[in-house]
Amino acid sequence: MDGKTIGFILWAIVGCIMTGIGISAFFSKKAVGFWANIETFPVNDIKKYNHATGKLFIAYGVIFIVLGIPLLGGQNTPYILLSVLGVMAETIAMMAIYSLVITKKYRKK
Repeated sequence: MDGKTIGFILWAIVGCIMTGIGISAFFSKKAVGFWANIETFPVNDIKKYNHATGKLFIAYGVIFIVLGIPLLGGQNTPYILLSVLGVMAETIAMMAIYSLVITKKYRKK
């Protein structure tokens, strides 16, 4: 195995961990936290909230793995920038979706 394959495997493992977090959140009985070290806000429907948050994490993990495919071409490929910028955009989109959609929809009024 060469370095680019090992790099992609490590990248894919991180994506699988994110997907695993999403699956865990999907089946959790308590409201899952999104932000580190912050209490979860009061949720009006825990099951639907966990499903929405779980789907968000699963989608993040899958897209993360897909964005890592240019790593298989090596470091000198022009598409490596797609991986870096794609993950930045994906992370910002994930935070925005959670804050603007999921939080508004499931916060107990």
